[in-house]
Amino acid sequence: MFRTALRNVLAHKARLLMTVLAVMLGVAFVSGTLVFTDTLSNAFRNQSAKSYDDVAVAVSAAPNQHDPNQTPGLTEQTRQKIAGLDGVADATGRVNGFAGVPDKNGKLIGVGWSNKGTNYAPGQDGKDSAYTFVGGTGPAAADQIALDKESADKGGYKVGDPVRVATNGPVETYTLSGVFTTEDGAVNAGGSLVLFDTATAQKLFLKPGHFFDITVAAKPGADDAKILAEVKKVVGDTAEAQTGQALADQQAKQIEDGLGALNQMLLGFAGIALFVGIFLISNTFTMLVAQRTKELALMRAVGASRKQITRSVLAEAGLVGVVASVVGFGLGIGLAATLRSAMSSFGMKVPAGELVIGTTPLISALAVGILVTMLAAWLPGRRAAKIPPVAAMSSVHAVASTKSLVLRNTLGAIITAIGAVGIIGGAGSGGDNGRMLIAGGAFLALIGVIVLIPLLSRPVIALARPLLKPFGVAGSLAGQNAVRNPRRTGATASALAIGLTLVTGLSVLGATVGSALDRMTTDQIKADYMISMASGDGLNQAALDAVRKTPGLTAVSPQQSGYLEVKGTFKSASGITPGDIEKLLNLKVVNGSLGSLAQGKVAVDDKTAEKQGWKVGTTLPVEFSDKKKGELTVGAVYEASEFVSPLVLDSKILNAHDPKPYIPQILVKMDSGASATAEKSLMKALGDNPAMTVMDQKDIRDSFGGVINQMLNIMYGLLAMALIIAVLGVVNTLAMSVFERQQEIGMLRAIGLDRRRVKRMVRLEAVVISLFGAVVGIGLGSFLGWAIGETLKSSLPDYALVLPWGRIGLFLLLAGLVGVLASLWPARSAAKLNMLAAIKAE
Repeated sequence: MFRTALRNVLAHKARLLMTVLAVMLGVAFVSGTLVFTDTLSNAFRNQSAKSYDDVAVAVSAAPNQHDPNQTPGLTEQTRQKIAGLDGVADATGRVNGFAGVPDKNGKLIGVGWSNKGTNYAPGQDGKDSAYTFVGGTGPAAADQIALDKESADKGGYKVGDPVRVATNGPVETYTLSGVFTTEDGAVNAGGSLVLFDTATAQKLFLKPGHFFDITVAAKPGADDAKILAEVKKVVGDTAEAQTGQALADQQAKQIEDGLGALNQMLLGFAGIALFVGIFLISNTFTMLVAQRTKELALMRAVGASRKQITRSVLAEAGLVGVVASVVGFGLGIGLAATLRSAMSSFGMKVPAGELVIGTTPLISALAVGILVTMLAAWLPGRRAAKIPPVAAMSSVHAVASTKSLVLRNTLGAIITAIGAVGIIGGAGSGGDNGRMLIAGGAFLALIGVIVLIPLLSRPVIALARPLLKPFGVAGSLAGQNAVRNPRRTGATASALAIGLTLVTGLSVLGATVGSALDRMTTDQIKADYMISMASGDGLNQAALDAVRKTPGLTAVSPQQSGYLEVKGTFKSASGITPGDIEKLLNLKVVNGSLGSLAQGKVAVDDKTAEKQGWKVGTTLPVEFSDKKKGELTVGAVYEASEFVSPLVLDSKILNAHDPKPYIPQILVKMDSGASATAEKSLMKALGDNPAMTVMDQKDIRDSFGGVINQMLNIMYGLLAMALIIAVLGVVNTLAMSVFERQQEIGMLRAIGLDRRRVKRMVRLEAVVISLFGAVVGIGLGSFLGWAIGETLKSSLPDYALVLPWGRIGLFLLLAGLVGVLASLWPARSAAKLNMLAAIKAE
């Protein structure tokens, strides 16, 4: 039977081509993902280990800058004590924070979160082992900096050039003393690294004489564990100390966890692609079995058992799976190499290292490819084995029994109903539990619809038949052919339906959330501009003072972030400028007046007030961040807003207890409204700081919507593989259908249907099947999008379902285009058939 299977594979290799392609693409996705993440993990792990090669012990202390009673970081005295311990060769203190440099056009090099500044700490030899200088030297004075080579190249800077450096304070100009290379993570992430002398870095990022971290180098032969024990005695419980090896292992674990999430996401989309491929494979083997009915019947007649017939079909599938898996694994390696190169193209430098090709990706590729192919071919194999020899010899096509169709439709209806109940129940529950319920219901509903899709094909396609009338005989024949074999049509349409269900669901959810955020921004922000740091860090008081000096201001207020302890419970608080905040934010007052904030009172949102039983006039005993106690009186109750904390008070009250206030944004309103001149004035007041962004209302809306659109585009890209496999399914079904209907097409040609109309018939059939799959997918996807959106209502006050009709129309148009493209080869093959040869074909 194995020889028979091998012969059949070789005899039908052209018809199995699309199956090979589908499995190959899915396997390439899986193996490419595994090789890519293994390569990244190995590269970053090696880099992490290398960076701690000379570190015996690492000490770190996270300073609490909001508690002035706590000493920030590690002191110089502590560093000196550690340096004097037995076995210690050197102890290097590090301090870091945000620092960015502009290019020649004034634009920030890199993205804000990966732009970093730190101190240059030369040892006794005058060198800092963390950096290798390719030009100049490290900074030795307060007016000097050094810059990583990639940033220097991007900015066109050379040793001796003046360089403007942006931190959380005013922009300062320094002289470039040197250019270096490094394995620092900030540079590898596409950002920049600025080195200052230690005193300057401490002043900028922490406090003179203090460090965030201290790294300890051991003398030859010294025991790291003993040094660690001695260091712990010095620092006590004010800092965390661990060996360099432990820290390297910890970072490797963090890298592993981070890449694990990426790995799971990519494998999830690979699984979707393979799931879609199952329908293509199953359809192919179903049609092959139908076309070889007489051959299989003859094998049964000469003694082949049912099990042997099934095993023969599965052996064919196994051979196809092996070939597709081997080729797919090779493509996966190429995909991994391409992804690695693409990261560099997007400014994300990957540490040097070889492509890691382990046994796990190879075994996974073979296992996934072979198992998926054999699983998809199992049902066609069983159907082939059940055909009685006599019945099979008398008919070329095996017709599904009424009993099997009734059973299928009943089962499909039950599964779909259970799934729908789960989705609706999840939408009503809301929150994470509701979304989990929706996920389970969505899976069942999708399976149920796939089982039911042959039943749906006749009524849905019947609605489209009037649209085919203008195409005459070719249109009429296309409509009939599309519903001739509902199972085949359903299986072909299912592949497109799955892909479009996910794409439409994401689109509906994205449009709904985006619209809610847009309305929320428009309704609540009255300010002309919002100023923030590109790094996501807070602005300092100097930036706020500079903005207040800008000519033409109507109102300005910080959105200062702080906290208060009220009756033992911590509450977040927003510090604002009384009198101006009403002109900048549309805070809807329920009770009292925001004017009371100027009298030292506090405003509370309605949800907090209701929960705590507070009202206007209530006196709250509070403890500030510096542990000092006081009392605040509620002066107003307002509707909860996404743009301020549950408590709102004058920023001066918070500043009195917090020497370094955290200011995420500054809101500004100008006399003349938003304009290019006003924006330029603000930028000038901020010293043309490239690390600060000045956003008008459109920019603010785009900042929210841009994240959603970016996520949608990534999802679309990852789902593209599933849609490509779905297209291959349409091509495969049509090509095999044309082969199966050779005699019929020959007869049609003989009675006057010319080649042009034969092509049109096949094309229209493909378009009808594609649009059928698209309609099912769009309907189910819209339902899922609505359900998930309902679970987000509580966190989106302005939530309202939005159906993106433009995108839905585009999806339908693309589905029709897919049908036209998928039919090019089958239509051409059908038109080229020789009439007499086709009529004689069995």
